[in-house]
Amino acid sequence: MTDIEIAKKAKMVHIKDIAAKLDIPQDVLRQYGNYIAKLPLSLIDQKKVDQSNLILVSAISPTPAGEVKTTVSIGLSEGLNKIGEQTTVVLREPSLGPVFGIKGGATGGGHSQVLPMEDINLHFTGDFSAIEKAHNLLSAVIDNNIQSKTRSLGIDPRTVTWKRVMDMNDRSLRNIIIGLGGRTSGIPRETGFDITAASEIMAILCLSNDLMDLKQKLGKIFIGYTFDKKPIFAKDLNVQGAMAALLKDAIKPNLVQTMEGNPAIIHGGPFANIAQGTNTVIATKMGLSLSKNVVTEAGFGFDLGGEKFLDIKCQSAGLSPKALVIVATIRALKYHGGADLKSLTTPDVNALKKGLVNLEKHLESAAGFNITPVVAINKFVSDTDEEIQAVFDYVKSKGIRVAISEGWAKGGNGTIELAKNVVEAIAETKGTFTPTYKWSDSVTDKINAIATKIYGAKGVEYTALAKRNLKTISALGLDGSAVCIAKTQKSLSDNAKLIGRPKDFRITVREIEIAAGAGFVVPLTGAMMRMPGLPATPASENIDIDENGEIYGLF
Repeated sequence: MTDIEIAKKAKMVHIKDIAAKLDIPQDVLRQYGNYIAKLPLSLIDQKKVDQSNLILVSAISPTPAGEVKTTVSIGLSEGLNKIGEQTTVVLREPSLGPVFGIKGGATGGGHSQVLPMEDINLHFTGDFSAIEKAHNLLSAVIDNNIQSKTRSLGIDPRTVTWKRVMDMNDRSLRNIIIGLGGRTSGIPRETGFDITAASEIMAILCLSNDLMDLKQKLGKIFIGYTFDKKPIFAKDLNVQGAMAALLKDAIKPNLVQTMEGNPAIIHGGPFANIAQGTNTVIATKMGLSLSKNVVTEAGFGFDLGGEKFLDIKCQSAGLSPKALVIVATIRALKYHGGADLKSLTTPDVNALKKGLVNLEKHLESAAGFNITPVVAINKFVSDTDEEIQAVFDYVKSKGIRVAISEGWAKGGNGTIELAKNVVEAIAETKGTFTPTYKWSDSVTDKINAIATKIYGAKGVEYTALAKRNLKTISALGLDGSAVCIAKTQKSLSDNAKLIGRPKDFRITVREIEIAAGAGFVVPLTGAMMRMPGLPATPASENIDIDENGEIYGLF
């Protein structure tokens, strides 16, 4: 059966019963039907946050289809609950870009899913819509002020860096001209669209501690300059209050359930290749306040989502994971060993062994953070015993725990061994992780640290534009910002074609965007775009609905 067919056969319980498992009073729930509810921020208890166990799930560099970290995360949470370890899985919300693009939905798969999967994958509770509206309100206010003759701040349209966003892959909107149509239609200028997952509003929501912190961060958004070179921020337009008002419900985490009736919290949805790639600080702290263990995942490979989770989210929020799971798949290891994408289901131990160098680098990076990982082999039906044994032998030779994850096929029963390994890793963890850099370091030192320590690069090159951006960052007093590098997920380098473990390469930073409200800067490397495009055959072609409102083809 497909994921959606399996999900349709699952018997869900009322959201009040899920809340009861976490001792959440029914009267504080804001229900969206029978199976979804918003949770108030008052449930967060910092003392409990400090006492609970945060488990991060990351991965090796993925194939284009991904290595199904979300499925492993959900399956692991089911397995932990099965062995008596109270656990809540805390995940990001799906973006419609991948849903209708190449990867499909983001609610897990097989017998390790969060429910109701159709609602979560589509409009859910409207959080993405609220983020879009808040973002585009600022866009409208900026252009309105440029047009104004009585209240103009004198914004130079040529310096405005703030674009618009929408939650869809639409490459035609990357670069556009607005304001055409005459004097009453605005001032013509070049701009464009990013996908909502890359919005600074999304980043701010995910890093805020509460509503007032959110509003303050919104006011710090950098917009551009006046004609006399004065920097302009959102607070200068007095728009942060209205933006926060649009986000008053979006800031509250969403409670749903797993297929086995365990709690799941889903909130926020930044991508990891162009943003910080992890759910909200609020959702993570909510989960840690309500259960002994929280399993969460960071997007794409450990070089992207994992690094940003630790260096940005954890440093910002004062969090430190007690365990790290690195997901590896036989197909991805063969891909990094040189096997063609079309032949990844064909047994090829030689290619797999060559591809182990990619896993090797991610394990070394984890050790650099002073975190001992557990390797989870996410098993597919095409994997052979010989291939799996080769990975086991390699990982064990490194003195690292390894277990098979069969959550897709067996749910929690398929992840019990992985869960036991994670519990052992938690028991051995002492102290907190070691970050890649200090926020007080210079921007170039921070970028260099990530490039050399995490990616394995020899160094970093900057274009003329990037060098001008560095001067702007310094002039704005933002040298103490974190760094959120936008880089391809397909390679440890900034060249998607360099598979395995590239050597002797240099990272090229072509531009650096400023996200002052979120507290980080975004170096753009390679050909990364903050508005993806649809593939030749988009997943939307497989999605349909019948006369009874039943949805099909949603994976």
